[in-house]
Amino acid sequence: MLSMINDAILMRIAEALGEDKEEAEKLVKILKNSEEITDDEIANKTGIRLNDVRKILYKLYDHSLVSLRRTRDPKTGWFIFHWKLQPNQLEGFILSQKRRVLEKLNIRLEYEKNHDFYYCYTPGCRRVPFEEAMELLFKCPRCGKPLMHYDNSKIIEVLTKKIEQLRKELGE
Repeated sequence: MLSMINDAILMRIAEALGEDKEEAEKLVKILKNSEEITDDEIANKTGIRLNDVRKILYKLYDHSLVSLRRTRDPKTGWFIFHWKLQPNQLEGFILSQKRRVLEKLNIRLEYEKNHDFYYCYTPGCRRVPFEEAMELLFKCPRCGKPLMHYDNSKIIEVLTKKIEQLRKELGE
C-alpha cells in the first residue's frame, strides 16, 4: 500500500512541515519505503542528526501521519521508538491544510474588500489603510512621500480565483 502513495503528495507534506525541506523529504522517503523503522536507523540512512530526525517525526506524529510503537531495549532498559507512515491519514492532513488556507484567504479577501488603501509607490514601503493614512496626513511613514490611492482590485481578483479553486478542490 505504501508504494501506491504519490511521491508528490509526500513531498508537499514534507514542505508543509516547515523546518528543513530537504531533510523532511529524505525522512519521508525512508518512511515510505519501510514497514517500520527506528529513529536511529533513519538518522543512519539519511545522515540527518538524530535530534532533527526526532523533531520531524514528532511533527508528523502530531498530525497523525506516523504511528509510534515503543519497546524497551533488554540490555540498556532504554525505550526504542519504531515509526511507521500512516498513509490513510495523508488525505485528511492535506484537506485540513487546504481548509486552513481557505479560511486565511477568506479573511484576507474580506480585509481587502473592506478597506481603501493608500501607497507612495516606493519599493519597500507598505500600503496603508485609509484610516491610518488620515492619521499620517497622507504621508508615507517610511519615506515621507505623499500617499496616493491604491487600486487593490487585482489583489481581490487573485484572492477570489484562489478561493474558488480551493473550494472546488474541497468539494464545497
